[in-house]
Amino acid sequence: MDSQQAIMDKSSLFINRELSWIRFNRHVLDEARDETHPLLERVKFLAIFANNLDEFFMIRVSGLQRQLAKGVLKSPPDGMTPSQQLDGIRKMLIPELETQYRVWHDEILPRLDEAGIHIHMYSGLTNAQKDAMHTFFVNEVFPVLTPLAFDSSHPFPFISNLSLNLAIVIRDPAKKEYFARVKVPTNLFSRLVRIPGPGTAGTGKDADVHLIYLEEIIAAHLDMLFPGMEVIASFPFRITRDADLEIEVDEASDLLTTVEEIMEQRARGKPVRIEMECGMHDNICHMLEKKLGVPSDMIYRIGHPVGMADLMQLMSLDRPDLKDIPFAPSVAAELGEGKDIFAAIRDHDILLYHPYDSFTPVVNFLQQAARDPDVLGIKITLYRVGSNSPVVNALMEARENGKAVAALIELKARFDEENNIGWARALEHLGVHVVYGVVGLKVHAKLCMVVRREKDGIRRYVHLGTGNYNATTSRIYTDFGMLTADRAIGDDVANLFNFLTGYARIEQYRKLLVAPVTLRKGIIDRIDREISHHREHGDGHLVFKMNALVDPICIEALYRASQAGVRIDLQVRGICCLRPGIPGISDTIRVTAIVGRFLEHARIYYFRNGGNEEVFLGSADLMPRNLDRRVEVLYPVETPVIRDAIKSRILPVQLGDNVKVRTMQPDGTYTRRQPGSDEKPLNAQTWFVEHRGTLYDPTR
Repeated sequence: MDSQQAIMDKSSLFINRELSWIRFNRHVLDEARDETHPLLERVKFLAIFANNLDEFFMIRVSGLQRQLAKGVLKSPPDGMTPSQQLDGIRKMLIPELETQYRVWHDEILPRLDEAGIHIHMYSGLTNAQKDAMHTFFVNEVFPVLTPLAFDSSHPFPFISNLSLNLAIVIRDPAKKEYFARVKVPTNLFSRLVRIPGPGTAGTGKDADVHLIYLEEIIAAHLDMLFPGMEVIASFPFRITRDADLEIEVDEASDLLTTVEEIMEQRARGKPVRIEMECGMHDNICHMLEKKLGVPSDMIYRIGHPVGMADLMQLMSLDRPDLKDIPFAPSVAAELGEGKDIFAAIRDHDILLYHPYDSFTPVVNFLQQAARDPDVLGIKITLYRVGSNSPVVNALMEARENGKAVAALIELKARFDEENNIGWARALEHLGVHVVYGVVGLKVHAKLCMVVRREKDGIRRYVHLGTGNYNATTSRIYTDFGMLTADRAIGDDVANLFNFLTGYARIEQYRKLLVAPVTLRKGIIDRIDREISHHREHGDGHLVFKMNALVDPICIEALYRASQAGVRIDLQVRGICCLRPGIPGISDTIRVTAIVGRFLEHARIYYFRNGGNEEVFLGSADLMPRNLDRRVEVLYPVETPVIRDAIKSRILPVQLGDNVKVRTMQPDGTYTRRQPGSDEKPLNAQTWFVEHRGTLYDPTR
């Protein structure tokens, strides 16, 4: 045992989480290269790859830079210092960025052109198109532009986070050169501007559309912004700022106001990256580096266009022939329009698997609760609900109908703070009891409880989920939701809400595993139990499906299980710090990842348990932040027919994918699995679309 523990202490057994994340984002880029996707879906993956990188620099890279500046010596389990991580990130990213632009220019852009979607450079416009863009510039764009000079008499202008800018070189009649900056107003105009012209009549879609980048139009008219000066050159660039400003003032008397102040600070965070086109003059590059205080290794000279996340705008084109074929999510007959959802839940637990099952029953659950005279109250946690939310509208209706409504709105949900503040104020205005969070913790659990008066007394109806109460993302994220009237679960959820909204301190729950009090221990105890069963019977099996595996304590427990011979299947969509397939350490562990049409977001924890199988679903990944600094919930699936559907249908299909799955190697790299010569191709997400509504019979 001592030798095993010594092995556990070796940093070589852990993969760095930042480098693991880059490999995940590479999977997204791979999807942009996959010709089996419709063309605009490939563009979508390119945009997601770029947007993911933006957030990575705003949060993770900025954190490493802060650690480096403060001289932080503590290393993660893999042993890499902040400096080594920053070096590793750059080395991995440079070829990724080169691939990104090669895919765009060599593969996707020519095919867009063939499909009638033409993206022009200004120099390639016809005279008639130039006239149209000149009129557009003069009438709409020119009035809102503000050229800002910077020299000894003009301070360097503030440049906002992720804003697109032009760095401009101008020359006066005396041949003296100056620098200026113009912000490209992508907040006011589309980045891709449509050029007026005839389309294909009668098709009802955007056939033969002509587009041009907004910065191209501005660059072609810079003489109007600098009359009497000669415009020598202009180059697009943008900066990324530190957006990871932790809210460490939970004790503040007004958390809402504090979050608003933090959001303002985020917009002015320290610059952490400069992106510029590779043709930018060196003297401008060095000047930006000096003025912004960005280290040279955080300057990325890239291709055109800068800021490829904006390519997502192409998805708004009406070209269904270039997008995934839509499908109608399944709605069980007992949950359809006009059905009594409470009667259905009383009769049996209900599992929903989004987006294959519709999110509408969840909305109907809340709407019926809002209108049912026997419903006394509703309690819910809201993390990311989106705009124009039918869930929030149902809560408002419930309050207007005199129900007691309590909503815990997590104001600290990163990048959704502004949206959540708006909903919090709107709900408070109607008299909803709004709670903003828990001191020192972020509430990530997905819970809703309806309290109803019935003939045999008060009954609690509960919805527990793996994803947010967001009707929009429910169509593109794979998530589970369970509706139940189980009394023990109802008691647990009621106790948890009392903790979230009051001063209750509950250390044990009857059925739920709750972070930060019982969840990690519950997982570790069950892994150890699996080891014991395997030593006795030799049939140990664990299957965990999650978004991220980072927690070293859980990883070491999985290594122990593998050393004991337990078969372990891990499907980890994103970061995985465990190394599979190490002889004598993890040779019974297989790690796979699926990246496809939908974002894999569901969490499943399966324990064979000597034949007395257990399945938990919930909101928690195995990461220190989820287990120690968040309120998370895993809930048991105890209805045999549902548990069997997860064990015998859902998990085998997920693990059997041979089209969209990647298999992780011991060094942290991935290989794409291909169907064997005697295998039928299996795309798990496509299979679930085709079999939606048939995974189990809830009435059995």
